[in-house]
Amino acid sequence: MKHRYRNVIVLSFVCLSFFLLGMFFQSQSVNPITRSIVEGAEKLIGLTFADAKHDSMLDGLKDQLGNYENIRKVHLPNNIPPAILFNPIPVGMEFETDRKQFKASSPGKVSMPSDLDDLAFYSVGQLAELLRTRKVTSEQLTRMYLTRLKQYGSTLECVITLTEDLALAQARRADDEIAAGRYRGPLHGIPYGAKDLLAVTAYRTTWGATPYKDQVLNENATVIKRLEDAGAVLVAKLTMGELAWGDV
Repeated sequence: MKHRYRNVIVLSFVCLSFFLLGMFFQSQSVNPITRSIVEGAEKLIGLTFADAKHDSMLDGLKDQLGNYENIRKVHLPNNIPPAILFNPIPVGMEFETDRKQFKASSPGKVSMPSDLDDLAFYSVGQLAELLRTRKVTSEQLTRMYLTRLKQYGSTLECVITLTEDLALAQARRADDEIAAGRYRGPLHGIPYGAKDLLAVTAYRTTWGATPYKDQVLNENATVIKRLEDAGAVLVAKLTMGELAWGDV
């Protein structure tokens, strides 16, 4: 019984100490986030980061804390409802209500280069014209891009996962459809890479962060679905800042 009473007193003292410490920081308007605080937070959530990553995250965490401090300075009465709707349209502004069909600019006269690799520097419009007129196949383009990604990907550090099997299947389907006169539009047969924030069935979606390096989300993100519907060909999932947080 004595031990239990003593533990309660100790716990109460610790809680009071943290409360007073928090009040001190608040009264001094000090932004108290340090590396040791970050390390303590890591232990609570079961993660461990290297010193370089501590340095990378400190400025961002301090900025976030500053934002919270600024929010707390705004006095909101209890009768103010939460902001559950954000409408960026300026008051009184009116938009056109007629839906207009997308019209791409003409790519002009496009010819095949003597070296297939030169197509890597053609615009999407130019590649689309070559595909539409069947001067090049989607499979040819896709294999060329896959080869270049394998050759330069590690140097440029731009690739997380090659989606080679999927790409070749999509390219062959695009070629069959274009040959049969079922041309879907300017993205039909065009190879592309997707930021690894976007889920793709049966492939890893890492979000650029080590804790999710083996994550597989067995669904396609809406962006991927729409590009697939347009006939585009996914060749790779590409690097990104951790959790889409800029250059981190």
